[in-house]
Amino acid sequence: MLGLSVEQLGADMNRLLAILFHQGVLDEQFLQLQHLQDESSPNFVSEVVTIYFHESEKLLRNLRALLVDKELSDYNKMGIHLNQLMGSSSSIGAQRIRNVCIAFRAASELNNRPGCLRALELLEYEYCYLKNKLHEFFQIEQQRMLAAAVRYPAPQQHINNPQG
Repeated sequence: MLGLSVEQLGADMNRLLAILFHQGVLDEQFLQLQHLQDESSPNFVSEVVTIYFHESEKLLRNLRALLVDKELSDYNKMGIHLNQLMGSSSSIGAQRIRNVCIAFRAASELNNRPGCLRALELLEYEYCYLKNKLHEFFQIEQQRMLAAAVRYPAPQQHINNPQG
């Protein structure tokens, strides 16, 4: 047999999700998102997550830009960006990112620039970790969908049909 079976790929997906849940990277909201996916929208979760990553990258760039200038750090704007990132992270089940946002927001409310910089570094790390792991998950899911779609033709039976 070429490649992995649908069952093996499904088991790989479940193992990866179990690790991400055990690590606290994801929470039950990710499962709720998966329940919304069906045959009419087989890529629903990956499309939602792709939008999340696209928007999150903008927010992370904005947060970094706000912290670059030591004199002009706008902590109110940081709070707005963090609230957006917290909300979207919650909606896809990105629990550790949401938790870092909470700590980041607490530092920004205290105008604690060193605390904000540490939180931003941790936020960027968690973002990259989640992005890499979900990319891996969606690659396995894609392989599983392809494996399920492959149909091997039944062997042809040769019928002797003498023409007379």
